[in-house]
Amino acid sequence: MTAMEQTEARPRGTRLPRRARRNQLLGAAQEVFVAQGYHAAAMDDIADRAGVSKPVLYQHFPGKLDLYMALLDQHCEALLQAVRDALGSTTDNKHRVAATMDAYFTFVENEGGAFRLVFESDLTNEPAVRERVDRVSLECAEAVSAVIAEDTKQPRDQAMLLAVGLCGMAQITARYWLGAGQPIPKDAAASLISSLAWRGIAGFPMQD
Repeated sequence: MTAMEQTEARPRGTRLPRRARRNQLLGAAQEVFVAQGYHAAAMDDIADRAGVSKPVLYQHFPGKLDLYMALLDQHCEALLQAVRDALGSTTDNKHRVAATMDAYFTFVENEGGAFRLVFESDLTNEPAVRERVDRVSLECAEAVSAVIAEDTKQPRDQAMLLAVGLCGMAQITARYWLGAGQPIPKDAAASLISSLAWRGIAGFPMQD
């Protein structure tokens, strides 16, 4: 059961262990932030969605920004781990590209709309948020860049530029696909974009 499902199933006033309560509050906050955006969301809305009083919410998160940052950190880490897992899932580079593209499409499709907190935040004028969003994009690209540099012996700067291009292609096309109403199945969409990406990156010869 997800945190959001726990929120729906748990009646108001039920006592939970601290970690379970925190997860419940994060699930409720995610629903509110995704639906309303940061600026329109209120702590009252989040407390109501979680079925708790505001004092209980403030026991776990001192303010709305703290709550937002906790969610942002959670989902940035999930994306980065998904990319790392994709790269480590095989030594076949064609399959690595496919797995990485699929990681972005899966992240955008799932997580209860959490990708909007990472890629479509209305709080990017907040330095802490901007830094975290920029950092996860950089860390994902660095993970891809390390594989490119190792296998093609491209200089670091060139490998990084290629990696930024691949990651950008993945997240922008995945978001377009979702926004367009998922006109083709996810696996077919991810495969189509991975074929495009592979035809480009495969042009750089492997080096011993």
